[in-house]
Amino acid sequence: MNKIRVLIIDDSLLIRKVLTEILNSSPDIEVVGAAEDPLIAREMIKALNPDVLTLDIEMPRMDGITFLRNLMRLRPMPVVMISALTESNAEVTLTALELGAVDFIAKPTIDVENALNDYADDIIAKVIVASQANIRRLE
Repeated sequence: MNKIRVLIIDDSLLIRKVLTEILNSSPDIEVVGAAEDPLIAREMIKALNPDVLTLDIEMPRMDGITFLRNLMRLRPMPVVMISALTESNAEVTLTALELGAVDFIAKPTIDVENALNDYADDIIAKVIVASQANIRRLE
């Protein structure tokens, strides 16, 4: 079985590092890249052809919701939202799901590294499920 190829999109170096370690710990997943913003991610998607994206909402140059909207119109693919806003702002979470995100995880705001590691099994499971989703183009 081929590994699920994941691209992480998050402006935090720490989050990119921790998510890479968590996802690479699964024998079924390979992180193929990590981008600090959606404009870099756009080029990485073309070059790396990942199976699943993890996507933050609050980022410089373009927010995750705008990027998700564009992605689902132009190149639909499975996305798991990982953002502090998914916990504090249910409207943003619902918007992401309406646009085509498969699932979401609330990014912790305190002791991020340890808290994310506590969610490791959940993060891995959601990425695996997302990889099997049937994603349609946003009209």
